[in-house]
Amino acid sequence: MVRPATVPKPPLRLVRDGESTGALELEDIYRTYCRYVGAIVLRLSGRKAELDDTIQDVFIEAARGLGGVRDADAIRGWLATIAVRVVQRRLRRERLYRWFIPGREADYAQIADEGASALDRMLIARVYEILDQLAVDDRIAFALHHIEGETLEAVATLCRCSRTTAKRRILRARLELERRLTHD
Repeated sequence: MVRPATVPKPPLRLVRDGESTGALELEDIYRTYCRYVGAIVLRLSGRKAELDDTIQDVFIEAARGLGGVRDADAIRGWLATIAVRVVQRRLRRERLYRWFIPGREADYAQIADEGASALDRMLIARVYEILDQLAVDDRIAFALHHIEGETLEAVATLCRCSRTTAKRRILRARLELERRLTHD
């Protein structure tokens, strides 16, 4: 069988404000956005022990889709969308593991900032414990809106749902959090 000759792809060029910014390198993107992606991943998942692996998964997925990026200004949002999807998959997988392997609880004691008071650290850990018990889509929408500070429109975009659905997910999570925090 004769294989057709492969034509090398020209390097991807990003355009910012109508001018080429040069070839896009994954290493440059990683250096620029690694902390941003890490912050999103940590606040959505609450799993500090899995942070490095999850960031790596985000950038592996980003490397696969890099050819579709044409605007340097879109990279940040594009990476946020990938981070949300990766965290959603990991949370769903973790929920399944906990179903079959009891005792696989995450340790949320270390998620709070080192400067936080003992009470704040305890409260943050409790919030993440409750979030762990919610539907993954509700948890992600809530965390994006209330922890990350994203607008309803941004939450809908990142979660790939309508604005109404995003609002409903956030409300369900908030009400359940309030109920458990006040009655448990």
